[in-house]
Amino acid sequence: MTRLAKTVVVCLAFVGLCSPAHAQFGGLLDKAQKAKGAKDKLDSLNISEPEEIKIGTAISEKVRTRFGVVQDPAVTKYVTLVGLALAGKTDRPGLPWTFIVLDTDGVNAFAAPGGFVHITRGALGLIKNEAQLAAVLAHEVGHVVHKHTVDSIRKANAEKLASDAALSNRGPYLDKLTNMAYDMVLEGKFDRNDELDADQHAVVITPKLGYAPAALADFLQLLDDRNKDVPTRNGLFASHPDTKERIDKIRKQAGSAKGAVMAERYAMNVKYDVPPVTAITVVAGSSGLTGSTSAGKDDKSDGKDAKKEEPKKGFGLGSLKKSVAPEQQSAQVTASGGSRGVGADRDAKGGPNPGLVKVTVTPAEVAAFVKGVA
Repeated sequence: MTRLAKTVVVCLAFVGLCSPAHAQFGGLLDKAQKAKGAKDKLDSLNISEPEEIKIGTAISEKVRTRFGVVQDPAVTKYVTLVGLALAGKTDRPGLPWTFIVLDTDGVNAFAAPGGFVHITRGALGLIKNEAQLAAVLAHEVGHVVHKHTVDSIRKANAEKLASDAALSNRGPYLDKLTNMAYDMVLEGKFDRNDELDADQHAVVITPKLGYAPAALADFLQLLDDRNKDVPTRNGLFASHPDTKERIDKIRKQAGSAKGAVMAERYAMNVKYDVPPVTAITVVAGSSGLTGSTSAGKDDKSDGKDAKKEEPKKGFGLGSLKKSVAPEQQSAQVTASGGSRGVGADRDAKGGPNPGLVKVTVTPAEVAAFVKGVA
């Protein structure tokens, strides 16, 4: 073999040895580019705080229409004082925090993005003291502060939402996000990590005001005892991690630390009782879908009527503003929820008035209220 031929062979061999490394580098580069593309796409779905508040406003309006609002300024102010005291200890105290008591026997709580926290009359009836109220509100506040709703939807639906987010007009994107967020809020579709994170938030925040850090575990035990004979998932924390597991984690996180429970002040401000799950009046037409007890005497329509009133898919920010009779709206929403097997707390009949109860709470009042925790 000539010297020239040997040189060519050596060069070809060298190129052959280098090719896998080059291909591997190209593969790594391709993966890096794809990862960056995915991150850029997810970043494009970010929403501003004003957009978050706009979404939360629309969702809260829908929740209030579904369940009605207790028109009692005294109870509303008491819940708001506890809620604002908690919100002040978070890293998002400047949100327009709004605390709303829903007019239903169902035991539930809902947090909408932007600072809208709803708790039901039934939940207030089950709660035994102010520390438990603070713990439930702190859990919901945690969902808002850590943006669990909007972040979970963005990550799970990046491909679906990206085209709308890329538009110069953000309307279609916000409409879809609102639609998904409302469903997530009403049905409690937070993932395991988000729920445990909200639990931990309650354990950390409540002691800052002087409350017993294990109060959320005490409430969850009451809820677990109440729902032990319910065959379907039901009401508050319906899709959360196993209740007993959560109670154990909360008590472990709380440790041996003690704090105030404020049972007397709670009893002075909250006079509600909660009926057994089997005694809750459900929305017309929902009993056939959920397997819960028969609808209440006041219900006018049957399951067929509820089926006819099933909600249209894809409502957005604009359509949330439409005026719909509260009980008719309740039948619509419950028919959809009932088909997924939720329980009587989620199907509970709501009150007729969706209007917000406006109360004035000053920083000085909040400070004085916190001083009273002992």
